[in-house]
Amino acid sequence: MYRHFMSAALASAAICPAAAASGAAAQDAPPPTGPPEDPESDVYDDTWMSIGIGAGLGPSYSGSDDFVLFPAPILQGRVGGIGISPRPAGLALDLIDDAPGSAVNFYVGPSFRLRSDRANQIGDEVVKLAGKLERAYEVGFSAGISKPALLNPYDSISFGVDTRWDVAGAHSGMVVEPGVSYFTPLSRGMAAVLSVSAEYADNDYNSYYYTVDAAQSAASGLNLYEADGGFNSVGTNLLLSMDLDGNLLNGGMSVVLIGGYSRLLGDAKNTPYTSERGSTDQFFGAVGISYTF
Repeated sequence: MYRHFMSAALASAAICPAAAASGAAAQDAPPPTGPPEDPESDVYDDTWMSIGIGAGLGPSYSGSDDFVLFPAPILQGRVGGIGISPRPAGLALDLIDDAPGSAVNFYVGPSFRLRSDRANQIGDEVVKLAGKLERAYEVGFSAGISKPALLNPYDSISFGVDTRWDVAGAHSGMVVEPGVSYFTPLSRGMAAVLSVSAEYADNDYNSYYYTVDAAQSAASGLNLYEADGGFNSVGTNLLLSMDLDGNLLNGGMSVVLIGGYSRLLGDAKNTPYTSERGSTDQFFGAVGISYTF
Protein backbone atom coordinates (compact mmCIF):
# COMPACT_ATOMS: atom_id res chain seq x y z
CA MET A 1 0.00 0.00 0.00
CA TYR A 2 2.72 2.47 1.00
CA ARG A 3 5.37 1.09 -1.41
CA HIS A 4 5.08 3.76 -4.10
CA PHE A 5 4.72 6.60 -1.60
CA MET A 6 7.91 5.45 0.15
CA SER A 7 9.73 5.70 -3.17
CA ALA A 8 8.32 9.18 -3.80
CA ALA A 9 9.27 10.55 -0.41
CA LEU A 10 12.75 9.04 -0.49
CA ALA A 11 13.31 10.55 -3.91
CA SER A 12 12.12 13.96 -2.71
CA ALA A 13 14.97 14.10 -0.23
CA ALA A 14 17.39 14.17 -3.14
CA ILE A 15 16.47 17.76 -4.06
CA CYS A 16 18.54 18.86 -1.08
CA PRO A 17 22.29 18.95 -1.83
CA ALA A 18 23.28 18.60 1.83
CA ALA A 19 23.34 15.13 3.50
CA ALA A 20 23.62 12.84 6.56
CA ALA A 21 23.20 12.05 10.38
CA SER A 22 21.50 10.12 13.18
CA GLY A 23 18.15 8.30 12.88
CA ALA A 24 17.19 8.89 16.53
CA ALA A 25 14.64 11.60 15.74
CA ALA A 26 12.82 9.39 13.27
CA GLN A 27 12.72 6.47 15.70
CA ASP A 28 11.19 8.73 18.39
CA ALA A 29 8.32 9.72 16.09
CA PRO A 30 4.75 8.60 17.00
CA PRO A 31 3.49 5.47 15.25
CA PRO A 32 1.49 5.98 12.04
CA THR A 33 -2.28 5.70 12.17
CA GLY A 34 -2.22 3.35 9.17
CA PRO A 35 -3.37 3.63 5.56
CA PRO A 36 -6.97 4.29 4.55
CA GLU A 37 -9.22 1.25 4.46
CA ASP A 38 -10.33 2.02 0.89
CA PRO A 39 -7.54 0.81 -1.47
CA GLU A 40 -8.98 2.92 -4.31
CA SER A 41 -7.84 6.06 -2.44
CA ASP A 42 -4.19 5.08 -3.08
CA VAL A 43 -2.97 7.30 -5.91
CA TYR A 44 0.50 5.70 -5.91
CA ASP A 45 -0.30 2.88 -8.32
CA ASP A 46 1.65 1.91 -11.44
CA THR A 47 1.13 5.34 -13.02
CA TRP A 48 1.33 8.57 -11.05
CA MET A 49 3.05 11.94 -11.20
CA SER A 50 3.96 14.69 -8.75
CA ILE A 51 4.86 18.18 -9.97
CA GLY A 52 5.63 21.28 -7.97
CA ILE A 53 7.82 24.26 -7.32
CA GLY A 54 9.73 25.50 -4.32
CA ALA A 55 12.28 28.05 -3.19
CA GLY A 56 15.61 27.18 -1.60
CA LEU A 57 18.13 29.18 0.43
CA GLY A 58 21.72 27.93 0.40
CA PRO A 59 25.40 28.83 -0.11
CA SER A 60 26.21 30.76 -3.29
CA TYR A 61 28.86 28.12 -4.12
CA SER A 62 30.29 25.04 -2.43
CA GLY A 63 32.20 26.48 0.53
CA SER A 64 30.54 29.90 0.52
CA ASP A 65 29.22 31.66 3.62
CA ASP A 66 26.97 33.89 1.50
CA PHE A 67 23.41 32.69 0.95
CA VAL A 68 21.30 33.02 -2.20
CA LEU A 69 17.73 32.17 -3.15
CA PHE A 70 17.08 29.80 -6.03
CA PRO A 71 14.09 27.94 -7.52
CA ALA A 72 13.60 24.25 -6.69
CA PRO A 73 11.31 22.50 -9.20
CA ILE A 74 9.87 19.09 -8.25
CA LEU A 75 9.14 16.31 -10.75
CA GLN A 76 8.73 12.68 -9.78
CA GLY A 77 6.50 9.73 -10.51
CA ARG A 78 6.19 6.42 -12.32
CA VAL A 79 5.06 6.06 -15.92
CA GLY A 80 5.13 2.86 -17.97
CA GLY A 81 7.02 1.01 -15.22
CA ILE A 82 9.81 3.64 -15.16
CA GLY A 83 10.33 5.64 -11.98
CA ILE A 84 11.30 9.32 -12.12
CA SER A 85 13.18 10.77 -9.14
CA PRO A 86 14.44 14.34 -8.61
CA ARG A 87 18.08 15.28 -8.20
CA PRO A 88 19.59 18.73 -7.52
CA ALA A 89 19.11 20.39 -10.94
CA GLY A 90 18.51 16.98 -12.49
CA LEU A 91 16.75 13.62 -12.26
CA ALA A 92 17.28 9.86 -12.14
CA LEU A 93 15.26 7.06 -13.72
CA ASP A 94 14.45 3.67 -12.16
CA LEU A 95 14.16 0.98 -14.82
CA ILE A 96 13.25 -1.84 -12.41
CA ASP A 97 9.54 -2.37 -11.74
CA ASP A 98 9.50 -4.32 -8.46
CA ALA A 99 6.54 -6.56 -7.75
CA PRO A 100 4.07 -5.32 -5.08
CA GLY A 101 4.83 -6.78 -1.67
CA SER A 102 8.51 -7.51 -2.40
CA ALA A 103 10.60 -8.02 0.73
CA VAL A 104 13.45 -6.03 -0.89
CA ASN A 105 13.21 -3.52 -3.74
CA PHE A 106 15.96 -2.58 -6.21
CA TYR A 107 16.45 0.43 -8.43
CA VAL A 108 18.89 1.18 -11.23
CA GLY A 109 18.89 3.59 -14.15
CA PRO A 110 20.46 6.67 -15.69
CA SER A 111 21.12 9.84 -13.69
CA PHE A 112 21.51 13.41 -14.95
CA ARG A 113 22.53 16.70 -13.34
CA LEU A 114 23.32 20.28 -14.38
CA ARG A 115 26.00 21.66 -12.04
CA SER A 116 26.26 25.47 -11.91
CA ASP A 117 28.74 25.89 -9.03
CA ARG A 118 30.44 29.32 -9.40
CA ALA A 119 28.84 29.73 -12.83
CA ASN A 120 26.44 32.38 -11.46
CA GLN A 121 25.19 33.90 -8.19
CA ILE A 122 28.71 34.21 -6.69
CA GLY A 123 28.06 36.15 -3.47
CA ASP A 124 31.68 36.89 -2.56
CA GLU A 125 33.28 39.73 -4.54
CA VAL A 126 36.81 38.36 -4.08
CA VAL A 127 35.82 34.89 -5.32
CA LYS A 128 34.01 36.56 -8.22
CA LEU A 129 37.34 38.17 -9.27
CA ALA A 130 38.82 34.67 -9.69
CA GLY A 131 36.42 34.19 -12.60
CA LYS A 132 33.26 32.27 -13.35
CA LEU A 133 33.31 28.56 -14.13
CA GLU A 134 31.49 26.71 -16.90
CA ARG A 135 28.35 24.70 -16.20
CA ALA A 136 28.91 20.95 -16.06
CA TYR A 137 26.43 18.50 -17.62
CA GLU A 138 26.81 15.27 -15.69
CA VAL A 139 25.55 11.92 -16.95
CA GLY A 140 25.83 8.56 -15.22
CA PHE A 141 23.75 6.03 -13.31
CA SER A 142 21.89 5.60 -10.04
CA ALA A 143 21.57 2.27 -8.24
CA GLY A 144 20.34 1.10 -4.87
CA ILE A 145 18.28 -1.17 -2.67
CA SER A 146 15.49 -0.54 -0.16
CA LYS A 147 13.95 -2.61 2.63
CA PRO A 148 10.32 -1.86 3.59
CA ALA A 149 8.74 -2.51 7.01
CA LEU A 150 11.92 -2.04 9.03
CA LEU A 151 10.57 -0.68 12.36
CA ASN A 152 6.87 -0.47 11.54
CA PRO A 153 4.63 -1.79 8.71
CA TYR A 154 4.94 1.42 6.69
CA ASP A 155 8.55 2.61 6.97
CA SER A 156 11.53 1.91 4.70
CA ILE A 157 15.31 2.21 4.63
CA SER A 158 17.16 2.76 1.36
CA PHE A 159 20.85 2.54 0.37
CA GLY A 160 22.01 3.95 -2.95
CA VAL A 161 24.73 5.65 -4.97
CA ASP A 162 24.81 8.07 -7.89
CA THR A 163 27.91 8.08 -10.14
CA ARG A 164 28.19 10.68 -12.90
CA TRP A 165 30.73 12.08 -15.38
CA ASP A 166 30.84 15.55 -16.92
CA VAL A 167 30.17 15.31 -20.67
CA ALA A 168 30.38 19.05 -21.42
CA GLY A 169 34.10 19.57 -20.80
CA ALA A 170 33.71 21.76 -17.69
CA HIS A 171 35.29 19.78 -14.83
CA SER A 172 35.63 16.69 -17.11
CA GLY A 173 35.71 14.50 -14.02
CA MET A 174 33.67 12.01 -12.00
CA VAL A 175 31.59 12.48 -8.86
CA VAL A 176 30.20 9.69 -6.64
CA GLU A 177 27.41 10.32 -4.12
CA PRO A 178 26.56 7.41 -1.78
CA GLY A 179 23.70 7.76 0.68
CA VAL A 180 21.20 6.15 3.03
CA SER A 181 17.65 7.36 3.74
CA TYR A 182 15.00 6.39 6.27
CA PHE A 183 11.32 7.05 5.52
CA THR A 184 8.41 6.80 7.94
CA PRO A 185 4.87 8.17 8.08
CA LEU A 186 4.31 10.28 11.21
CA SER A 187 0.52 10.26 10.79
CA ARG A 188 -2.04 9.70 8.04
CA GLY A 189 -1.22 13.14 6.63
CA MET A 190 2.50 13.60 7.33
CA ALA A 191 5.71 11.71 6.50
CA ALA A 192 9.40 12.29 7.16
CA VAL A 193 12.63 11.31 5.41
CA LEU A 194 16.01 11.48 7.17
CA SER A 195 18.98 11.16 4.80
CA VAL A 196 22.71 10.64 5.20
CA SER A 197 25.12 10.99 2.27
CA ALA A 198 28.61 11.95 1.16
CA GLU A 199 30.37 13.22 -1.95
CA TYR A 200 33.56 11.81 -3.47
CA ALA A 201 35.18 13.27 -6.59
CA ASP A 202 38.26 12.56 -8.70
CA ASN A 203 41.28 14.79 -9.40
CA ASP A 204 39.74 16.49 -12.43
CA TYR A 205 36.58 17.49 -10.55
CA ASN A 206 38.37 18.78 -7.44
CA SER A 207 41.05 20.57 -9.42
CA TYR A 208 38.39 22.46 -11.38
CA TYR A 209 36.38 23.61 -8.36
CA TYR A 210 38.97 23.90 -5.58
CA THR A 211 42.38 24.69 -7.15
CA VAL A 212 43.52 28.34 -7.15
CA ASP A 213 45.92 28.68 -10.09
CA ALA A 214 48.35 31.53 -10.80
CA ALA A 215 45.87 33.53 -12.90
CA GLN A 216 43.06 33.16 -10.34
CA SER A 217 45.42 34.10 -7.51
CA ALA A 218 46.66 37.20 -9.34
CA ALA A 219 43.12 38.34 -10.13
CA SER A 220 41.63 37.76 -6.68
CA GLY A 221 44.53 37.90 -4.20
CA LEU A 222 43.72 34.40 -2.94
CA ASN A 223 46.63 32.12 -2.07
CA LEU A 224 47.76 29.52 -4.59
CA TYR A 225 46.31 26.07 -3.95
CA GLU A 226 46.36 22.73 -5.77
CA ALA A 227 43.50 20.31 -5.09
CA ASP A 228 43.41 16.53 -5.53
CA GLY A 229 40.59 13.98 -5.55
CA GLY A 230 38.94 12.70 -2.38
CA PHE A 231 35.87 13.02 -0.17
CA ASN A 232 34.45 16.54 -0.28
CA SER A 233 31.53 16.48 2.15
CA VAL A 234 29.27 14.56 4.50
CA GLY A 235 26.02 15.79 5.97
CA THR A 236 22.38 15.33 6.82
CA ASN A 237 18.97 16.55 5.73
CA LEU A 238 15.43 16.12 7.00
CA LEU A 239 12.37 16.29 4.74
CA LEU A 240 8.79 16.67 5.94
CA SER A 241 5.84 16.16 3.58
CA MET A 242 2.42 17.38 4.75
CA ASP A 243 -0.73 16.58 2.76
CA LEU A 244 -3.16 19.50 2.81
CA ASP A 245 -6.27 17.30 3.11
CA GLY A 246 -4.72 15.04 5.74
CA ASN A 247 -4.41 11.90 3.58
CA LEU A 248 -1.03 11.10 2.05
CA LEU A 249 -2.33 8.34 -0.17
CA ASN A 250 -5.02 10.13 -2.15
CA GLY A 251 -2.66 12.62 -3.84
CA GLY A 252 -3.59 16.27 -4.23
CA MET A 253 -1.71 19.21 -2.76
CA SER A 254 1.18 18.80 -0.31
CA VAL A 255 3.68 21.11 1.34
CA VAL A 256 7.32 19.97 1.50
CA LEU A 257 9.85 21.37 3.99
CA ILE A 258 13.58 20.54 3.90
CA GLY A 259 16.44 21.49 6.20
CA GLY A 260 20.02 20.33 5.76
CA TYR A 261 23.59 20.64 6.94
CA SER A 262 26.83 19.39 5.43
CA ARG A 263 30.46 19.54 6.55
CA LEU A 264 33.16 20.05 3.94
CA LEU A 265 36.18 17.75 4.01
CA GLY A 266 39.63 17.53 2.45
CA ASP A 267 40.45 19.96 -0.34
CA ALA A 268 36.87 21.28 -0.40
CA LYS A 269 37.53 22.46 3.16
CA ASN A 270 41.16 23.59 2.71
CA THR A 271 40.83 25.51 -0.56
CA PRO A 272 41.10 29.30 -0.14
CA TYR A 273 37.60 29.61 -1.63
CA THR A 274 36.42 28.04 1.65
CA SER A 275 39.18 28.60 4.22
CA GLU A 276 39.84 32.27 3.35
CA ARG A 277 36.47 33.44 2.05
CA GLY A 278 33.82 30.96 3.11
CA SER A 279 32.85 28.36 5.70
CA THR A 280 33.32 24.64 6.25
CA ASP A 281 29.75 24.45 7.59
CA GLN A 282 27.10 24.50 4.88
CA PHE A 283 23.40 25.00 5.63
CA PHE A 284 20.41 24.64 3.34
CA GLY A 285 16.65 25.11 3.57
CA ALA A 286 13.74 24.86 1.14
CA VAL A 287 9.97 25.02 1.07
CA GLY A 288 7.76 23.88 -1.77
CA ILE A 289 4.29 22.86 -2.80
CA SER A 290 3.43 19.94 -5.07
CA TYR A 291 0.40 18.33 -6.68
CA THR A 292 0.18 14.54 -7.05
CA PHE A 293 -2.21 12.78 -9.41
